[in-house]
Amino acid sequence: EVSWSYHNGSSWPTLLWLLTAACIRTGRPQTAKRAIEQVEQRLSKDGWPEYYDSKAGRYVRKQARKYNTWSISGYLVAKLMIENPANLSLIPLEEDKKIAKPRLTRSASF
Repeated sequence: EVSWSYHNGSSWPTLLWLLTAACIRTGRPQTAKRAIEQVEQRLSKDGWPEYYDSKAGRYVRKQARKYNTWSISGYLVAKLMIENPANLSLIPLEEDKKIAKPRLTRSASF
């Protein structure tokens, strides 16, 4: 039995986008930029695993799937938000419920 795994909190690669959104919202984009820089080196070297094991979150378990869609997607969304903070509006957060939502219309091609 594994004492620490994806199921009890070590899935940080998939949560990078949420960390980035929180950093931008709280006026700390530099923190997100540093995290993204570290992730760029580590995740690509480790093969974009879905999770890390151990309390420190450093060990890629044998069962961790490589080139995981959610890990890659989380990185890409974080990168888009940090490059252009206006993209943060694409991520609905609790306090956004007070903001009027834009009216969406269908394209003529549908």
